[in-house]
Amino acid sequence: MSEAEVEICEGSVADLDAVMRVMDDSFDPRFGEAWTASQCAGLLPLPGVWLTLARDAVGVAGFALARTVADEAELLLLAVRRQSQGRGVGKTLLDHFIEQARQRGAARVHLEVREGNQALSLYRQASFTLVGRRRNYYSGQTGQTYDALTLAKSVHR
Repeated sequence: MSEAEVEICEGSVADLDAVMRVMDDSFDPRFGEAWTASQCAGLLPLPGVWLTLARDAVGVAGFALARTVADEAELLLLAVRRQSQGRGVGKTLLDHFIEQARQRGAARVHLEVREGNQALSLYRQASFTLVGRRRNYYSGQTGQTYDALTLAKSVHR
């Protein structure tokens, strides 16, 4: 899917039902990565937080939730519904996040991702580098734990 096939737009609390449908579809509960609706709703009104939606003919194909603090931006969540994965929606959302971070004054962006998550290849292609590891950060349904990898990238122009 090309960028022309998805519309990138700002989201709000009013979009939480659609966001949760994408989250439920894209995050495997075995790994404990998904957020709850109340977690998202509590974060959205805070200063520096923004939600980006990727819409296609079917509806919300994906979203990115991010925040800016001082001169850094953090990608809190990025999810693409299964039927839209592998079509460039995630890359489009990631590129938009990076550009928004620059426009909001960030010099550096960072994110955390579960070790083994297939999104790692997307982040590596975008030149994110490993800067840290949180051991046993994610706890899945079975009680098994997974490390979180902290990745970062400079976004100076």
